[in-house]
Amino acid sequence: MKQCVFYEVLASRGLVLTDVQKNQFEQFFELLVSWNEKMNLTGITEVGEVYAKHFFDSLEPFLDLDMESVKSFCDVGTGAGFPGMPLAIAYPHIRFDLIDSLGKRIDFINHCVEVLGMTNVKGWHVRAEDFAVDKRESYDIVTSRAVARLNMLAELCAPLVALGGQFITLKGPAGHEELKEAGKGPERLGLVYKDVSESTIEAVGARINLYFEKVEKTPKKYPRPFGQIKKSPLV
Repeated sequence: MKQCVFYEVLASRGLVLTDVQKNQFEQFFELLVSWNEKMNLTGITEVGEVYAKHFFDSLEPFLDLDMESVKSFCDVGTGAGFPGMPLAIAYPHIRFDLIDSLGKRIDFINHCVEVLGMTNVKGWHVRAEDFAVDKRESYDIVTSRAVARLNMLAELCAPLVALGGQFITLKGPAGHEELKEAGKGPERLGLVYKDVSESTIEAVGARINLYFEKVEKTPKKYPRPFGQIKKSPLV
């Protein structure tokens, strides 16, 4: 996906980027490639693939949502900053917290935030189950991409979602399979499955994104330590 096509497709979906935002995307790409030479951030470094597989893939699931009313957003297991960084560039009015258990990735993100002159995003070196202690039910939207299967991921993310907020998970072709596998687990966490979006993105393939609404507070016993979640996922 060429950069010009990236901007045109976003505009056709109602997201018109300013010159400042376009420059931030270009700077972020350059930093991603540069830092990737020193540490393993991504196996995708060709410009067209980054704009398709990282940038557009991060934004597409949110383009039909009312993002203007969103004030707070958490990206769990952000890795090299996806989907959090592209979203933070695109929606500067929203406060973003990007969390990851690997400190070097968070060092990269916070360096990018400083270089790009962003004031609405912060990277946190922390595990999701620990982050929930202080940030429980604090976010309008909590999301995650390529971190874990839904039957484990929901327990990591649901405690962070504010009552009335959304948990949105970005999945590939196995999205429907993971939803079935999760059974009633999300409901036990206060989540109700609301919608699914399916698309095929150039150079990415099939994408299945699952949308949940937080209708009840998550019981305080969740999240459990990750070892327990992995050993015995909720169903």
